[in-house]
Amino acid sequence: MQTGPSTIDDSEVAKFEAMAAEWWDTEGKFKPLHMLNPTRLDYITRQIAAEFGRDLSDDAPFKGLRLLDIGCGGGLLCEPMARLGADVVGADAAAGNIPVARVHAEQSGLDIDYRHTTAEDLAAGGEQFDVVLNMEVVEHVADPQAYLNACQALLKPGGLHICSTINRNPKSFAMAIVGAEYVMRWLPKGTHEWSKFITPDELFAMLRQSGLDPVDRKGFSFNPVLWSWSISERDLSVNYVTAAIRRH
Repeated sequence: MQTGPSTIDDSEVAKFEAMAAEWWDTEGKFKPLHMLNPTRLDYITRQIAAEFGRDLSDDAPFKGLRLLDIGCGGGLLCEPMARLGADVVGADAAAGNIPVARVHAEQSGLDIDYRHTTAEDLAAGGEQFDVVLNMEVVEHVADPQAYLNACQALLKPGGLHICSTINRNPKSFAMAIVGAEYVMRWLPKGTHEWSKFITPDELFAMLRQSGLDPVDRKGFSFNPVLWSWSISERDLSVNYVTAAIRRH
């Protein structure tokens, strides 16, 4: 039940709810996300390990860390985080995603706390986390600044916020919308709205406005020849990711 002000865009939620059952189909509508996931995980795990002094070669390097994945979908990030030892909460505004995520976690023998809820309601409930993952969500909300304010409130002092999204420029329109939705048909038409894309400088400004201290940004670069993703120090022209800290 919604108890506070919401940044949820109902039309955006409906898009992903319609695709919920396909989350774990590596050849389905979420194929691009499955392709990107190893690169996202590489960035996320390195950032968490660096911030909290963890050794990724340990059996459960994130043991003792409470982690929230906002917009968790079917659990593509929650499950590897749980395997690394984190205490994981997965939250999604699309109710249809939660049973899919729960069933897959049970089949995988993982204990993950999945909830049909929003960042605002979690914050209103006083929930706090060491890490908040906010991946490919901010471009789908009605009020990005209010949403990021809620994410900031969910972090403990010293907590880490990792946020990825899509840049707004002619290249991102060509790649993320024309290419992904119309040419490759990786995503249903209308999945993204170019006007909602956010530039890295705009995102950094919003993160600072929310009370977070941005400390890193990298690109997720797709190589059409190798048909693979990689982390780029310089190319933030389409997909990119940021890390920020709540200092106080």
